[in-house]
Order: sequence, then structure tokens, then C-alpha cells
Amino acid sequence: MQTASFTGLMRTLLILIGIYYAFKIIARILMPIILRKMVQKAEQNFKQQTQNQPQQTASNFDKPKVKKEVGEYIDYEEVE
Repeated sequence: MQTASFTGLMRTLLILIGIYYAFKIIARILMPIILRKMVQKAEQNFKQQTQNQPQQTASNFDKPKVKKEVGEYIDYEEVE
């Protein structure tokens, strides 16, 4: 059975701390670039969607909706 040494533990902790700080530095540099690309992609998709949709005119909104008449209204009375 092997035992862990104090120097091995310290070395592992230093490596983990180093990886953590390296990740933070790299993320601080790369995240704005990645977010900018995502926003540009979303903007491009939005523009494509708005160009593909037919243009709605104001006259469509001014027309009243036509109600369908289904049948007569019958008033029922309760019989005892």
C-alpha cells in the first residue's frame, strides 16, 4: 500500500490552482470574443427570419373579424 507524501499533495494542489487561474485568464480573454460571435449569429438569423416573412400591411388590422353563425340560441327553462 502506498502512502501519500506531503510534497505530492502540495504539488497536486499547486497544479490544480494553476489550472484554475489559467482557465480564468483564458476565459476572460476568449469569452467576449465568443459572446460577440453568438450575438452576430443571432442578429443574422433574426434578419433572415424577418426578410423571409411576408410584409403585413396596416389594412389587415383594420378589417373587422367576420363571426360565423353556428345556429340559433335556445333558452332552456328548468322543468320540475
